[in-house]
Amino acid sequence: MNFPDDFVDSYEGEIVINNSKGHTEIPIEFHLKKTSITNKYDYIIVYNKQPRNYTLIVIDKKKASIILMKIMESFYLLNFTTIYFIAFFKVQGNFLSSRLTFQKDLLNFEILFSATKNKIITGRNTSKKIPEVIGYPITTIQNALLI
Repeated sequence: MNFPDDFVDSYEGEIVINNSKGHTEIPIEFHLKKTSITNKYDYIIVYNKQPRNYTLIVIDKKKASIILMKIMESFYLLNFTTIYFIAFFKVQGNFLSSRLTFQKDLLNFEILFSATKNKIITGRNTSKKIPEVIGYPITTIQNALLI
């Protein structure tokens, strides 16, 4: 599989959002489009008919280096039998983990959300030398299977 060229397409579905407010489903679209510039692609996520436009730039396909401009700045590509497009970033005091799994005719889109203010610290102040561990509880899960 050759990413991103083999996956230039439009994908649609419903994204399921689970959080403390309950369960919500909204329409979502994902568009990956070539541009007139080599190694530059339009990367568009449409939540509930509201587009979020990004630019994907391939730096080195052999090293799996891809940069997604704007809010989500760096993604890493792991190339096995499935293409995983993974990012972890912090925006306005919140951690977000984003994973897009590209398969032959579908795309699994997942976002995990955690507020940094909700951190949980364990392991410190114990008689055993246990290292401090800082956890960030996941408070929102968004998942969609797009075709």
